[in-house]
Amino acid sequence: MRRPAPRTLVLVAVVLGVLVAVGLDLWSTVRTRRRVADAAPSSSAAPLGSVLGTPGLLVRSTLPGDQYGLVAQVPLSDPAGPRTATSTACDRIARAGTSTVCLRTVRGVVTTYQAELLDAQGETVQHWALPGIPSRTRSSPDGSLIATTSYVANHCAAQVAPPTETRIRTADGTDLGNLEQWTLLVDGAPFTAVDRNLWDVSFVDDDTFYVTVGAQSAGTTWIARGSVATRTITSMHAGGVTPSVSPDGSRIAFVTSDRTADGGQVQVYALLDIGSGTTTVYPRTTGAGDQVEWLDDTTFLYGAPRADLPGTSDVWALDTTAADPTPVVLVPGAASPTVVGATQ
Repeated sequence: MRRPAPRTLVLVAVVLGVLVAVGLDLWSTVRTRRRVADAAPSSSAAPLGSVLGTPGLLVRSTLPGDQYGLVAQVPLSDPAGPRTATSTACDRIARAGTSTVCLRTVRGVVTTYQAELLDAQGETVQHWALPGIPSRTRSSPDGSLIATTSYVANHCAAQVAPPTETRIRTADGTDLGNLEQWTLLVDGAPFTAVDRNLWDVSFVDDDTFYVTVGAQSAGTTWIARGSVATRTITSMHAGGVTPSVSPDGSRIAFVTSDRTADGGQVQVYALLDIGSGTTTVYPRTTGAGDQVEWLDDTTFLYGAPRADLPGTSDVWALDTTAADPTPVVLVPGAASPTVVGATQ
């Protein structure tokens, strides 16, 4: 019987090695997911409407298991403890006034994306299609305005960030349009670059908001201030993305780049004092990328993925008044936090 050629033996050995490595990696992932699921805080099921009037945090559960992707409520007195799970699935969720906005992916023969506006009882009062994968949603403090940002494939050939479409609509269903079609002023002059892109709105009230503006042709981004009444957006701070205004309207948290000791670049959070124009960078928030949610006027929350468990993230909190501001995990296995009830 002919013996296999040395090259064949080597190939077989390589393939077997790859299969063993993949198998070990898969087994390790399964064991990690099982360990995380076993250590997860206990939860109970409830209709979404039953938790909307209870002060606390609404989050999207990212723990492995049958409640992955479902909205849950955690009490502020014990955010890492038992949570109340609901049967409502959202990719992103935002709560303001008596209204809740839920962005979700609807999987089927053809995957679609939609937004729903829910009333105080958790019942759908409006729903509309989104043009792409849900990214962000925010409501004005009184719930009268809703902003959504979605990733849109082939939106523009060149971008400083993944191409998106951001729209604002009113709670009564009026679509105020794509923000790219509004009047945009940069340094006081009209900015009409065809590759302009706007994303991640944060409302001050039922007229004023902040939003990211970017264009590859300009080579930079801006934090800009918008007005619903005039359909105008005006640049105010060069650099940074994903603004979120504090409840008292005095500061904006945003994502920026910070230089590491070896000369590299990492994403971190920073605060812009609107009155003075000064910026404070928080280097310990490495890996920043989420749009923050303010817990009160001094503490902000954000979601960050776990490096050792793809698909799982945690909600972190940063007290900006601390002598040595250091983020801490507030809600394990969660994302997209939104405050329910007055905490400030």
